Amino acid sequence: MPDVVFDVRWPDGSTQSFYSPSLIVKDYFEAGAQYTLDDFVARTREAMRLADERVRAKYGMGCSESAMTLAGVEYGARRFAEGADDTAAGAGKVTIERFRSWGPPQGY
Repeated sequence: MPDVVFDVRWPDGSTQSFYSPSLIVKDYFEAGAQYTLDDFVARTREAMRLADERVRAKYGMGCSESAMTLAGVEYGARRFAEGADDTAAGAGKVTIERFRSWGPPQGY
């Protein structure tokens, strides 16, 4: 099953990479686009749910990696939502930097 890594830039400028076991994530995000924290988490939640369903349909079992990705995204988003007042909560922007193929570095 084709998989992909998507690199994000958090509101503070830090970057993080996340794994998707399915290319479905490309249907939910666009490289270079910005999303509010709430929208980013919601899109990731739906994309990982569908990715898990695709893995389950193909291999007969779900994918723990999609759950780990969602947990990582939710944890990251909470860092920026904590301490924000209600009007600002979820208002920070997350940028999708790029998509990358998953696998060992070339030359291996």
